[in-house]
Amino acid sequence: MNKFEQPIMVIHREILFRTSYFQGYMPAYQQDFYPIILERYEYRKRGPVEEQPEYKQPIAYAMIVHKKTHKVFAYQRSTKEGEYSEARLAGKWSWGIGGHVDKVDSAGYDPIRASLMRELQEEVHMSTYDRPQIIGYINDDETAVGSVHFGLLFVVYTDDDDVKPNDKEIAWGGFKSVSELKEILLSPDTSVETWSEIGLTPLEQFIKNSEKD
Repeated sequence: MNKFEQPIMVIHREILFRTSYFQGYMPAYQQDFYPIILERYEYRKRGPVEEQPEYKQPIAYAMIVHKKTHKVFAYQRSTKEGEYSEARLAGKWSWGIGGHVDKVDSAGYDPIRASLMRELQEEVHMSTYDRPQIIGYINDDETAVGSVHFGLLFVVYTDDDDVKPNDKEIAWGGFKSVSELKEILLSPDTSVETWSEIGLTPLEQFIKNSEKD
């Protein structure tokens, strides 16, 4: 089936933001959008909703952190013609793993978490990892991609020293310190996925708080 014909999870913008709207990042303790999505989501064909900002496509977006070094798994998307299916993100750096919630994920109570576990298996090779923790939400209505998507930001801790990309759409992947990610972000020679840019500061704060525990 053509990917644009596939039904994916969506929620109407007015329902999602019925109590609170934000641009950028909002921590989960401040506003919990998770139950709103699970109560009121529906499935629609991907093609039409990619051009309909009145619907938001929930994406579980996970950042992988090494338990001991606190380095973050980062990767650069491929720029080779025919290798990257989403032209709007080709060549960009990212430190988030995620994808659409498909109908195949809806067998259990929580299709969002099911989609996250599927994406982790598909996109990276990681032998062991802890249960993903949600720390907040990402909303970016200032870009074409962001206007139709809604990020649920998760942190995944691992003690695997050799996490590798599985996806051919990833040109390079490996652990980098938060300082190195900031250098990538500030470099005029690199382009960073907007959600990764938005999520870096809350991720850094989460890691610092975890180190204190």
